[in-house]
Amino acid sequence: MGKTRIVMSVVFLLSVVNPLRAEGTKSEESASHSSIRQQETLTNGFFGLGDNLSDSGIELGIRVTNIYQQNVHGGMSTHRRTGRYSGSYDLELTADLQKLLGIEGGTLYVHTEGWWPKSEGIDGHSVGSAFGVNGDAMPRNSMVVTEFWYEQEMFDGTFLLRVGKMDITGGFECHGCPVAFDCSLFANDENTQFLNSALVNNPTIPFPDYALGIAAFYNPVRWWYASAAAVDAQNDVRETGFSTTFGNEDYFFYVFETGIVPQINSSKGPLKGVYRIGVWNDPQPKAHSDSSKNYRDDVGFYLSCGQMLIKENAEPDDSQGLGAFFRYGYASDKRNDITNFWSFGFQYQGLIEGRDDDVLGAGFAQGFFSDRASTTYKDDYESAVEVYYNAQITPWLNISPSIQYITNPGGTETAGDALVLGMRAVVTF
Repeated sequence: MGKTRIVMSVVFLLSVVNPLRAEGTKSEESASHSSIRQQETLTNGFFGLGDNLSDSGIELGIRVTNIYQQNVHGGMSTHRRTGRYSGSYDLELTADLQKLLGIEGGTLYVHTEGWWPKSEGIDGHSVGSAFGVNGDAMPRNSMVVTEFWYEQEMFDGTFLLRVGKMDITGGFECHGCPVAFDCSLFANDENTQFLNSALVNNPTIPFPDYALGIAAFYNPVRWWYASAAAVDAQNDVRETGFSTTFGNEDYFFYVFETGIVPQINSSKGPLKGVYRIGVWNDPQPKAHSDSSKNYRDDVGFYLSCGQMLIKENAEPDDSQGLGAFFRYGYASDKRNDITNFWSFGFQYQGLIEGRDDDVLGAGFAQGFFSDRASTTYKDDYESAVEVYYNAQITPWLNISPSIQYITNPGGTETAGDALVLGMRAVVTF
């Protein structure tokens, strides 16, 4: 996307968010602008088509994310411009196969993504972070089908089976809480929550990106669940996954997670939360950066929890209030560069009076490097602090300023502590 198109897009958004009222502006135009600002999506459900599709069992959504980041202090360089601007789009289609084909409990999901520009963000040139300060940045690609899976609900909804190409960090939902695997209600989405990758997912877990496989979820009682998955460990996000799954070595990433989903009573109603533990296995030969020998069967475990602490309103579906999260992960120091990790933070929705949908988030993450890789990593750890404020300008436009401070980026002596400023804009069409 060229600079001219970027400027035109910004001017358009500003004109919609805060239209200038010149002399002689007609009341109909003012009402039209007001209507646009109140729509749930920019196109108002694709100009009415969305409602017709929904009645037929098809839900369609398009979201565009644009991010600008700059390292203003420390790191590797504060002058390199490469990677400062990045963006992506998400096209999602969910089909209720009971409505469409009469298949009871069947769901089909397709997720298509694209990214720009060529660079993968500012880490490699400016910051040098081992975590990654932009969890949304990817190499340029106009269109990739990142997920294409079928899900079958069984046993009165207590068992779900999912087969296809999937992002297993997207997981399942249990009584309004995202679960399985390493999900979090407050730190799991780089498009709406934290940008730093270490505050999106646990970096000690070698999750394959968008891999072909199978996942299952079991929730026999309200307060407990268990979930397991096996996906292709050699996947390529740009491919279907059939060639590596069935043609190459028999390497599958296995993960199992179980947890409880309690509800704590309060004067404003139940406070939802999730407390979980997981174990994983990656059989691929691998080693830390200093090793000349590879080892098979990488194994690790993780802990994770999230809990609403304060609820502002008594309505069951209202999410205003304060929530907190915590993560911990362990991986073998013979096979991984980051061997221990922990993070924590909070989110408050509706902190400012009259801004009920705005979200303030703050988080801290720290990863410890393998002692066996002391040549590559001169420092013992890297840590990151991030604060963001996600402001809902209209129901379809969110603007999120972000501040990150990275200590010992990359664990090397060549990069000083970095201060990264960012701005994210998300438009839902």
